[in-house]
Amino acid sequence: MSTAPRFNWQGVWALYRFEMHRFRRTLWTGLAVPVITTSLYFVVFGSAIGSRMTEVSDIPYGSFIVPGLMMLSLFQESTFNGAFGIHMPRFTGTIYELLSAPMSAFETVLGYVGAAATKAMLVAAIILVTANLFVDVHVEHPAIMLAYLVLVACTFSLFGFVLGIWAKGFEQLQVIPLLIVTPLTFLGGAFYSLDMLPEPWRTVTLFNPIAYLINGFRWTFFGQSDVSPLASLAVTAAFFAICLTTVWWIFRTGYRLKN
Repeated sequence: MSTAPRFNWQGVWALYRFEMHRFRRTLWTGLAVPVITTSLYFVVFGSAIGSRMTEVSDIPYGSFIVPGLMMLSLFQESTFNGAFGIHMPRFTGTIYELLSAPMSAFETVLGYVGAAATKAMLVAAIILVTANLFVDVHVEHPAIMLAYLVLVACTFSLFGFVLGIWAKGFEQLQVIPLLIVTPLTFLGGAFYSLDMLPEPWRTVTLFNPIAYLINGFRWTFFGQSDVSPLASLAVTAAFFAICLTTVWWIFRTGYRLKN
């Protein structure tokens, strides 16, 4: 009688620990960068813009930009960590040892994506703590905020995983995050309300999927956003499904893994 294969928790944990060890080697840099960056954002946006625009939708401007800051960092960290983690084995040639290990594709992706998402969420948490030094940040729906944070982190870690396999070199790893993800984040209402935009730019912005992710996260803080929370959840879930399907196809076909 055949038995179903057991889930390789030891393999997943070993891969997860290996990726997290790389983060621990640069721990102080990883902690200092978000603290300094967040402080600079508050100095620039809080002083220069906040002095002229004290509130947005009855929310103090300093508090209003906190979810946007966290999402901006989460997008960047998740994508980079997810991409770099899988690209290094391809670059060094150790990807074949990984593929021949007694681990399924799901277990391999779980180890890499879990570590990338963890690192990104740690940075987002540091930004939230740092922001509280400048403004009073109240989270209206903390449980939903945490769940949404995990979903977005896992989604962009999967997205980074796809980029890490697609990229032929380290230069290509930076192309999409720098030229697409970051601009879409700034144009997606990270530091302003979509209602402040005149037509037709507000309608155009609604075609930016990043705007839904940012506003969904902002709703968990303040209970209000420029788009429906359900629409934000639907867009995030759809992007997650697309990334997951793409990863499944990559392992199914061996695209840039076995050649």
